[in-house]
Amino acid sequence: QVQLVESGGGVVQAGGALRLSCEGSGRTFGSYAMAWFRQAPGKEREFVAAISWSGGAIYYSDSVKDRFTISRGNAKNMVYLQMNSLKPEDTAIYYCASRSSAVAHTRMGEYNYWGQGTQVTVSS
Repeated sequence: QVQLVESGGGVVQAGGALRLSCEGSGRTFGSYAMAWFRQAPGKEREFVAAISWSGGAIYYSDSVKDRFTISRGNAKNMVYLQMNSLKPEDTAIYYCASRSSAVAHTRMGEYNYWGQGTQVTVSS
């Protein structure tokens, strides 16, 4: 059974930092691209960051570029999202996702495995 489990969410003040983790099991995640998406209350889920199987290709949304960093763990079944200089508009549920391809993609529909999400709240 394929599973993705996120952790690391919480409440932080504006300007602070959080590090999200996602652990995959049930398949060889090291062979596939992984990504982070987020969904704020009343809004659609949106792309945040994606990383290819090797880590050689990385993409960010314009809203988080230069503040967030996506990376993979040495075991490859882990993916992280380091979030710095957090803003209240970053408040959302953050989801980890994986697709059945080594190539990273920014479209939600390209990902077929999803975690349950972790809440990030940034207070002003």
